[in-house]
Amino acid sequence: MARKKTSDNLEEDEPGLDISSLIDVCFLLLIYFLVTTTIQPREQDLKMQLPAAAPSTDTPELQPMFIKVDKSGTIYINTGPSQEALDSDPNVRKLPMLKERLDTYAGAAKAGGKQPMVQIWADPEAMQQRVVDVLNCLASAKVQSVTFTDLVDTP
Repeated sequence: MARKKTSDNLEEDEPGLDISSLIDVCFLLLIYFLVTTTIQPREQDLKMQLPAAAPSTDTPELQPMFIKVDKSGTIYINTGPSQEALDSDPNVRKLPMLKERLDTYAGAAKAGGKQPMVQIWADPEAMQQRVVDVLNCLASAKVQSVTFTDLVDTP
C-alpha cells in the first residue's frame, strides 16, 4: 500500500504582505505636508512696541487713536461724545470696520511723517480673545506703537 505524504509545514504556503514600500510612501507624504504648510504668526511674534513700566513725560507728535473693548465684546473708537461703535459681534474675529479705520489712520500718520500710536482700554470683564483680535488688527495695519491705558470714564 502506498502511503500519502502529509505536509506538516503549512505556514510556508501562505502569502506574505511586504509593507516596507508603504512606510516609505507615508514618510514622503509626511515630509511633503510639513514643507508645504504655512505657519501662522502667534501674538508673541508680532513686532509691537509695548509700553514701558514707567510712564513717559514726552508728548506724542500725533494724537493717539483710542480703542475701547467693553465687556460685551463691542469695539469703540474715540472717547466722549465722538465715541463710535464699530464691530459689535464677538464671534467675528476679523474686525473689518476697525481694520478700515486703522488703515486710514496709519496712512494719514505715515503721510505726515509721523508714527501712528494707539491706546487700548479693555474692560476687566472683556474676553481676552477680543483684545487679541484688536492686537492682530493693529499688526495687520502695521501699527507698532501700542499702549494699554486705564484712564477712561466708565458709565
